[in-house]
Parts: sequence; structure tokens; C-alpha cells
Amino acid sequence: MRKYNVDVVYGIYDDEEKLLHAVRQAKSKHLEIFDVYSPFPVHGMDNALGLSESRLHIAGFVYGAIGTLVAFLGMTWIFTRDWPIIFGGKPYWAVPSFIPITFELTVLFSAWGMTLTFYTICGLWPGVENPQLDLRTTDDKFCLAFNTKDVSISDANSFFSESGAEEVNTKSI
Repeated sequence: MRKYNVDVVYGIYDDEEKLLHAVRQAKSKHLEIFDVYSPFPVHGMDNALGLSESRLHIAGFVYGAIGTLVAFLGMTWIFTRDWPIIFGGKPYWAVPSFIPITFELTVLFSAWGMTLTFYTICGLWPGVENPQLDLRTTDDKFCLAFNTKDVSISDANSFFSESGAEEVNTKSI
């Protein structure tokens, strides 16, 4: 189980619009947000939190390029060096016939590479248990958490009461 060794104070919200408003309000007050939990992606949350765009698509391009090279160079070696057979009047190096397999390996390498990269970055490997502040955030509730080292509990409580949180709790994760 991943342990952060962090004490957090968190507020539970019943609506994503309230959560989004609370995040913007916390950012405007320069409060350091530890994390935000939601049962589904909230449109505009990345911008509100100030998160940069993911670079996973760059990794996908690199993995796809590797797949293209493996397919093209592999078929080139097979049909020109390893097993040069003339069939149907085709030349040894018939590039147009390589296109379907090259496309398939490009997609395969890209998909597997991005999946493994995403799992590695997010720590989602089998057997890993990530801590949850509140189990209701996987069903129908939204959560905004502050680290108690960055924000005092009294400041967090007053912020949650004015931002419309249903309840406020503390937990050590």
C-alpha cells in the first residue's frame, strides 16, 4: 500500500459545480491544494487546478514510430535477406504490401506503450493499493483535500464552510 505519511483535512461536496467553484476559490486565496477526488472527470478541473497538458501523446508518437520501424525493417529483412521468394511477379522489396502490417504494428506498439507508461506514472500496477480519503468519492461525492502542513485546520474549516462543503474530515494517509 502506498503511504504518503501526510495528515489531510478534506471537504465533501455533492455537486461537481460546487467542487469546481471551491477549487477556483482556493486558488484565488492561494491555498495549496493537496488533491481533488471525483467519481468522474470534471470538465474544466485541469484548468482550474493549473495542471499542464499531459505529454502522453508524445510518448504515443514515439511508441508508434518504433512500431513502424520494427514492422518495416522486419519485413524488409525477411523479404530481401532471410527468405527472398518471387511470388506473383512481385519484387523482393514490395513496399505497398508492407503497409497493412506496418499500420497494425504502429497501432499495437502505440497502444501498449501508452498503457504501460500510464500505469507506471499513475502507480496502477496490480497489487498496488492507493489510499482513499472517502469511499463515497468513487460513487457520488466529490472531495477537496488540503495538507495540514500547508493549510491550518482552522483555515481549512472556515474555507469549507464558506465554499459549501457538506462535511469536513481529517485523515492520515
